Amino acid sequence: MRKTIHYIDMFAGMGGFREGLTRAGDFVCMGHCEIDKYADRSYRALFDTEGEWFIDDARKADPETMPEFELLCGGFPCQAFSLAGNRRGFGDPRGTLFFELARLAEARKPRYLLFENVPYALQHIRHIMNRNQLCIAPP
Repeated sequence: MRKTIHYIDMFAGMGGFREGLTRAGDFVCMGHCEIDKYADRSYRALFDTEGEWFIDDARKADPETMPEFELLCGGFPCQAFSLAGNRRGFGDPRGTLFFELARLAEARKPRYLLFENVPYALQHIRHIMNRNQLCIAPP
């Protein structure tokens, strides 16, 4: 029997993770985080978010006030790691937003993590996470 997995959608954008998990089935979104007001407006137009947990800034997310979840999703900003940016990694303030996912994961210890970014980010993250924590899809 399949079990429903509850998740939090961090750096939600317009809902890429949510759309994919909705299509996969047996996933329930408990809330989201998005700082861009236009992306959040689109997210809310696409998905029924009534009654869900929400915060605009990941740096303000209090793990104690978050609902129960087994999966933490996050597509932290890629500009710090991508060819479109300066590839400064954690030297770019946007790159340090990865640590907000790490902070929430450490505090709540969800069973699953699903993070997305560009390949160059892995060169930075692999020094922080051990090999058992990383599952890398080929480009």
